[in-house]
Formats: sequence, C-alpha cells, structure tokens
Amino acid sequence: MTTRQIPNHKLWMAAIKPPMYSVAIMPIWVGSCVAFAQTEIFDGVLFTIFATAAILILAWENITNDVFDAETGIDKNKHHSLVSLTGNKQLMFWLGNLCLILGLSGIIAIAWLQRDPTVIGLILLCCSLGYVYQGPPFRLGYKGWGEVLCFFAFGPVGMTAAYYSQTQNWSPTNLAASVIVGIVTSLVLFCSHFHQVKDDIAAGKRSPIVRLGTQRGAEVLVWFTASIYVICLLLVVLGIFPFWTILSWLSLPFGVKLCGHVWKNHHLPEKVSDCKFIAIGVHFWSCLLLGIGFILG
Repeated sequence: MTTRQIPNHKLWMAAIKPPMYSVAIMPIWVGSCVAFAQTEIFDGVLFTIFATAAILILAWENITNDVFDAETGIDKNKHHSLVSLTGNKQLMFWLGNLCLILGLSGIIAIAWLQRDPTVIGLILLCCSLGYVYQGPPFRLGYKGWGEVLCFFAFGPVGMTAAYYSQTQNWSPTNLAASVIVGIVTSLVLFCSHFHQVKDDIAAGKRSPIVRLGTQRGAEVLVWFTASIYVICLLLVVLGIFPFWTILSWLSLPFGVKLCGHVWKNHHLPEKVSDCKFIAIGVHFWSCLLLGIGFILG
C-alpha cells in the first residue's frame, strides 16, 4: 500500500502516536512505586497531576519536533507529520506551546501544594533537554546526541522528580532504577532511526544508525536491550532492588521479538519502520513490571 492509499485517519493516528505517551507515564510510575516501597507513601492526586502534566509536555515535544523538522526538510517524505497533515506550521507551533504551558501549570500546582519548588526545577531541566534535542540553534539530535539526552530526561532527572513529588526527598535506589528506565526509553528513540537513514543523511542528521549503519545498529540493539535485564538482575543480587523486581524479566519476550525483527529487517525501511512500536512494548511492560516488583517487595 502506497502512502497515497493509506486512509487519512491512519495517517492522523500515526502522527499523534497514542502508544508513545506511555513513555511519559512510566518514569512517574516507577519513581512513585520506589517511593511507596521505601516510605509507604502514595499520593494519588499528585500522581495523577504529574502523569497528566508529563503527557502534555511530551505532546509539546512531539508537536514541536514536527515543526522543527519541517524547517530542515527532513520530514519531506513523512506524510504523517502533523505539519504535513495540517499544512499549518504556525498553528502546530502554538498548539505545542499551549501543551507545554498546560503541562508546566500542573507541575507548578504540585510545587504549590508541597510548598517546595524543587520539582519545577527538575522538570524545567527535562524540558531544556527536550528543547536542545530538537530546537534551533542546538538541534543536538541531528548530531547524534538524542539518545543521551533522552536517557537523562526520562531517566535520572525525570524519575528523581517523580520520586521527589511523592516524598520530598532523594533516593539512591530510585536513581539506580532510573538507569533502567532511561535506557529502555532511549531504546525507543534508537529504534525510530532504522527506517529513515536516507532522509537523515539527506538532511545532515548524524543519528546513531547513520553513524553505525543498520547492520551494526542491529548488533548494538541486542546489547542495548540485554542491558536492561542484566542491570536489573545485578541490582537484585546486590540487594539494592527487592527480589520481586525480577518480574521485569517477564517482558523479555518483547525484547527478543524486537531484536529478532530488527536483525532480520534492519536494511528494509518499510518492514523495520514499526520496530519503535515493539520497543514501546518493551518499555511499557518492563517498566510496569519493575514498578509492581517494588510494590510487592
């Protein structure tokens, strides 16, 4: 099926990417579960506000990413770009900024309820990392730094904010868990490059897959994915994580499916283009089960 034959509603769903928003929720979920495991404190109101704010902030990142990519021409063959679908780059820019304002309003509400501005500072740092990844004049994602920025924004910084929102305190265990969440979130971004190597090269984007090539990228993906489970097991053995966090290994079949799919189709853009959604499955189930493991532990 050519792009012209794809129904309009499917293009819109591909542009909005609903499954992607679990990426915003999971750092808050795991951070809150670690907080509950250590303090038996869980504030459902704060969790709901934070999760909603995170979804809005990620919406800002996704929308403005389409806007900024439209400026470089890298999305000329991406028919499910929001800018391509609406034909109105300015509207998308301001819609993205509205999402950011609403999301930050939720974070400000948390800080006001706690009488503590720390969470605001942490989330502003996350937003800054998101902007330098995609926004001019930085565009660090074009220089191959996207996965590193993603690791810190959704891992150590984002999860620290989530833990702090529940406890107004810090935790080495939460920081250790944030390494796993950061890696598995970066995995999603890493997988999004396999199918667009030609467009990236044409636009001067030096993504990891452009630098490595799809074959070596597929090899790196195997080690990248395996590290999630190895780190979790190591932390359980060292007594840093409770035994029940080994439940995250139940997501291993998704990891095997991801690696096998990319290994077989890394050089076939049309077939490998859906690997980021398999990666989202790895992300969702590994993080969900990791959080449950902390609760049970």
